Amino acid sequence: MPDAMARPEYRVRFGEPSDANALVPLINVAFRPEQVAVEGDRISADSIQTYFASGKFLVMEHGEGLAGCVYAEIRGSSGYIGLLALRPELKGRGLGRALMSRAEEYLASAGCEVADLRTISARSDLVPMYKHLGYLETGTTEMPESIALKIPCHFITMSKSLKLG
Repeated sequence: MPDAMARPEYRVRFGEPSDANALVPLINVAFRPEQVAVEGDRISADSIQTYFASGKFLVMEHGEGLAGCVYAEIRGSSGYIGLLALRPELKGRGLGRALMSRAEEYLASAGCEVADLRTISARSDLVPMYKHLGYLETGTTEMPESIALKIPCHFITMSKSLKLG
């Protein structure tokens, strides 16, 4: 599969709070499959600001707008990756892999030794995808009570070493 970032029509940069109006619908569309288990949209204009305050979005631009994004947060020697989102019509082109790679590079350059992520058990399709990217399952955690669930589910936690060699 050709490297998506080798194509000049895709550019990755750090997101800014001014990107929030484009990021919110991008993330919510990408996370619609979660709505089998979780009530409502994944993110709002207000809640996205908390992410900007604690980490960074890497946004992928394509043509006239955002093609995708991923969130990365430095947590000491570990990093957290979340909110991987692509416009649905762009899936299957290696763009998600490219965004994850950029997030991992950012975390590693900041001194993080591992990258952690979590996905909900109702999205069993995501675990094999993350395993393919080198992540290993490390356990499960309960969903916070603040998340309105339609069916019982939990988080699956996964980690990947960022050490070279």
